[in-house]
Amino acid sequence: MVTRVDGSAAAAGPVRSRIGVLLVNLGTPDTADAPGVRVYLKEFLSDPRVIENQGLVWKLVLNGIILRTRPGRKARDYRKIWNNEKNESPLKTITRAQAEKLAVDIASHDHVVVDWAMRYGNPSIASRIEALTAQGCDRLLVVPLYPQYSAATSATVCDEVFRVLALMRAQPTLRVTPPYYDDPDYIEAIAASIKTYLAGLPAQPEVIVASFHGMPQKYVDKGDPYAQQCVATTEALRKRLGLDASNLLLTFQSRFGFDAWLQPYTDKTMEKLAKDGVRRIAVLTPGFSADCLETLEEIAQENAEIFKHNGGEQFSFIPCLNDSEGGMDVIRKLVLRELQGWI
Repeated sequence: MVTRVDGSAAAAGPVRSRIGVLLVNLGTPDTADAPGVRVYLKEFLSDPRVIENQGLVWKLVLNGIILRTRPGRKARDYRKIWNNEKNESPLKTITRAQAEKLAVDIASHDHVVVDWAMRYGNPSIASRIEALTAQGCDRLLVVPLYPQYSAATSATVCDEVFRVLALMRAQPTLRVTPPYYDDPDYIEAIAASIKTYLAGLPAQPEVIVASFHGMPQKYVDKGDPYAQQCVATTEALRKRLGLDASNLLLTFQSRFGFDAWLQPYTDKTMEKLAKDGVRRIAVLTPGFSADCLETLEEIAQENAEIFKHNGGEQFSFIPCLNDSEGGMDVIRKLVLRELQGWI
């Protein structure tokens, strides 16, 4: 029996020694309405890795303003991209598909069990670790699905895993995959997806934009390596595609609040490019392993509108790797490399 430190039973006992592989992505509301988004945002914005100053002022702002006004607006955005057939967000649909395909890809290792979780929302990391240990997994490989490391993504996944393990008397042995921002397989898969997508366009873009999720500048100033790794990814893509900084741009999206964030900003860049006479652009989001609200709504819809409103004509959004053959090849190779010595 897996027992928590407080003595309560957490799950049924192990059947036989197995290895658990847990894919983890950021998270999503359970429902595309204001109550569902409010629950999600409260968990997300209460994490000190995301908002580092969780003092009284922030708590008042969060509970008195943000959680009263933002859920309704964001729920409308989620409804624009919602998977109505499964009644879930695309991020959940895709992450599940990635786990299912990975399980098939490594099925020859019959003592490896693949599962998936969300850092915020459901299925929770705690519930899936509990399920894996119940199946006899005494070794656990956690796979944060973020190519670039940041404290607000990769580190908070580890925080939650450590928190769950701290409550267990019989802990599984733990490994965590490293960021893969400049991994040759990842760069090759992104480059191939760009080439394939562009080949189907009626006219080639004048500029390609690589948009990464933003981060407060002060987080980087304190030592977060995220910005440096985004630059490394972009430079590797430029080299692989034979492009330079003038035709493959690096930008940052999704800023929040009033602090300075990493620049240049994606939305401001869309506006400037159009006003400068650029009529055709393509945008990719190589900081995301799966399409989500930030890619399907913020980039493919909001930023497309900004570009066209200011004179642009052809805005092309290049999807994330998702559970494509190339995307799964990256995940499979990463997992098998990190499982060496265990399988």
